[in-house]
Amino acid sequence: MPLAEVADIRMEPGPSTIEREEGQRVIMVQANVRGRDLAGFVLAAQHAVATLVKLPPGYSLSWNGSFKNLQEAMSRLYVVVPVALAVIFVLLYLMFDSVSLAALIFFNVPFAAIGGILALWTRGLPFSISAVVGFIALFGIAVLNGVVLVSYIVEKRASGPGAIEAARQAALTRLRPVLMTATVASPGFLPMAFSTRSGAEVQRPLATVVIGGLISATLLTLLVLPSLYPWFDRRKRTVPQEQTVPEYAE
Repeated sequence: MPLAEVADIRMEPGPSTIEREEGQRVIMVQANVRGRDLAGFVLAAQHAVATLVKLPPGYSLSWNGSFKNLQEAMSRLYVVVPVALAVIFVLLYLMFDSVSLAALIFFNVPFAAIGGILALWTRGLPFSISAVVGFIALFGIAVLNGVVLVSYIVEKRASGPGAIEAARQAALTRLRPVLMTATVASPGFLPMAFSTRSGAEVQRPLATVVIGGLISATLLTLLVLPSLYPWFDRRKRTVPQEQTVPEYAE
């Protein structure tokens, strides 16, 4: 039986290969995102497709690639970051044996986040996975600066000065160590922050977050943290009473 009797054979343009997944044909539409964040682009594309595209019966649509990897990574970070912060808080409590002092040091986390967010916004960079990694590294440095300052305040308190005076002395004495932490880390990230070579889309957000966060965390650690310490100092100081000699009637 000739093939022409059972099929219509002609030359037409079409895909070089027909891909299948789970027994169904798969057609991929690829796009490279530049100049904006990946999540925002995909959300806008999803809205446009849902509004303008009507899929025939039997067709389905899924968004994969880097966007799917981003969603999976963010879902893990939603668990990892709170657990890491909780572990840090427990370690601070074990170190100082005080919930209030551990909470005081944790104020450095929002102090650092302010600078990182402002730096991203100023440079017009998206909030990506690399930026989240930069925030995690930044929080560690900020907590370390808080430990350096608060531990010295506690040491000074043990020698006699009041909470306000001990905080003032600690801010002056620990100025150089805290500034050294920021000045050593920031210049090392400058080449990454202004990189234009391959991989710059990953390096720039991370370095920008660390540099901006270190600036705000350093300033606020030296200015705000000593001011807040007297409110968190729960230790009661006892003043020895003067001993009196009893008088006996003659």
